Amino acid sequence: MTTMRLDDLRQYSDVLRSQRGDKVTVRFVEPRDAEALQNYFRSLSAGSRYSRLLGAASELPPSELEHFIHVGEAERFSVVATISIDGRETIVGEARYAFDSATASIELGLSIDDRWQGHGIGKALLKNLECRAASFGAERIFGDTLRSNEAMIALARKAGYAFTNSPGDWRLTRFQKQIHVEPQEIPCASWRLAAVSPSAMSSLAV
Repeated sequence: MTTMRLDDLRQYSDVLRSQRGDKVTVRFVEPRDAEALQNYFRSLSAGSRYSRLLGAASELPPSELEHFIHVGEAERFSVVATISIDGRETIVGEARYAFDSATASIELGLSIDDRWQGHGIGKALLKNLECRAASFGAERIFGDTLRSNEAMIALARKAGYAFTNSPGDWRLTRFQKQIHVEPQEIPCASWRLAAVSPSAMSSLAV
């Protein structure tokens, strides 16, 4: 199990940009985010929430919320994408990813607030996740989504992901991609820290 020291989390934050130039901060979820994260899921449209949770739910199940806010447990990590609106940090997207060292792969899932879809945030967040995956030494990144989730399928297709059947559930399709990130690009904080020291990622462990 890998746990994270809260005083270390913010050094892994990244600043992205929406299509219109809004500053989007991607950072690890912290326990203090529990209420805001739950409110985010409640604010999603029924369709978006169904697509993200792969079933009908009015909110994030309490057990899942606990997993979301404890970053690093069982090599699973959660991030939120936030924008400052009227001086307040507002969650406009989220993602959760898990690293499997045996297969050198990262599995991911993400969502974007319905009101902010179409602003390039999903594209930027997905690219950031690819970099975070590379910092672990992952060679492949993939996710499973409902075949009816046209927005996620379109996003993955535009980002160069290939599609195949998802094992075990006919409702799902799997999108996957080999990770090819040039080290000299240093496109995210996780990669920068790993580049400084090969043990940088292991320093997250308590």
